Amino acid sequence: MKIEPRNTRPAMKTWRCTAARLTLRTVVLLACIFGSAAAAFGVEQSLQHSDDSTLIIESSPDMEIISFSKRVIVRDEAKGVLVFGADVIVEGRVEGDVAAIGGSVIQRENAYIGGDIAVIGGKYAPDAKTPLRDNSKQTIIIAAYEEELREFAQDPSSIFAPSLSVTFLATRVVAVLFWFILTFVIATIAPGAISRAVERLKVSSTKVFAVGLFVFIGLVVFLITGLSLLPTVVSAVLLAMAGLVLTLVYVFGRVALHLSLGKLIQKYLLSSQNHSEAIAILLGVAGWTLLLSVPYLWIFAVLAMFAAGVGLTLIARPWGRASTP
Repeated sequence: MKIEPRNTRPAMKTWRCTAARLTLRTVVLLACIFGSAAAAFGVEQSLQHSDDSTLIIESSPDMEIISFSKRVIVRDEAKGVLVFGADVIVEGRVEGDVAAIGGSVIQRENAYIGGDIAVIGGKYAPDAKTPLRDNSKQTIIIAAYEEELREFAQDPSSIFAPSLSVTFLATRVVAVLFWFILTFVIATIAPGAISRAVERLKVSSTKVFAVGLFVFIGLVVFLITGLSLLPTVVSAVLLAMAGLVLTLVYVFGRVALHLSLGKLIQKYLLSSQNHSEAIAILLGVAGWTLLLSVPYLWIFAVLAMFAAGVGLTLIARPWGRASTP
């Protein structure tokens, strides 16, 4: 499967950059929480013949090679290769998968790749017309965000401290507009669910966040374990389902938090004449967008949104029903 980017106007570059940074922020957040899990799955690094920009692998048949911002050249043999922000050049033999995020996979004429090839922000470039591959394996290419991904790999700290600029401010204004419309629409079509969620946050926010965070971490650990142990097809289905569920949970949690914060600001800072749901939504969206723009603090804000979404989904219920003894 090959996904090529559409031809876009130069004006769309800002939107692509913003989307890439949001995606990278999510990846970094999960990596910070669960990065240590890689050791449990037998992932190892091989630093043979390394310099500042290149990693040359001679013979590592049992090694999974992982490299950040360094080009990897497999001269002889390796089990698998994963590179962030640079290219993979296979001159020898790789029995497993080869992946490049923010780089390309280059396969020399007599080289062999036994597993799948995945490229995000680059290309797959075999020298031979018929490269030596296992015909049952797949090649996945998403040719987008190459510059952004390479920049991130070279300087990961840049996502924690974004530079103030006209583009930065403009994207925040667009984000406020987007989330205002989305929150208003969801609150209009599902007023009961949103009002119950806001009331639950008001009454027992600590319980909501505690339960949501615990379950969210458990789900991600389960997902990582499942992806490492299950067959490729099952893992792909599991990843797609988990991505859909987490997206819905994130949106639900964020919408509830928007309204909750907006109503809180209205209560203490505005007169009763200025109380309306639209104003509450606008204030809440602006407040959370501001939190998500503060270096380092955005990590906890994103976690709070996931935790709120999971917690509210699990324990929120209609408040009008009497409890049965």
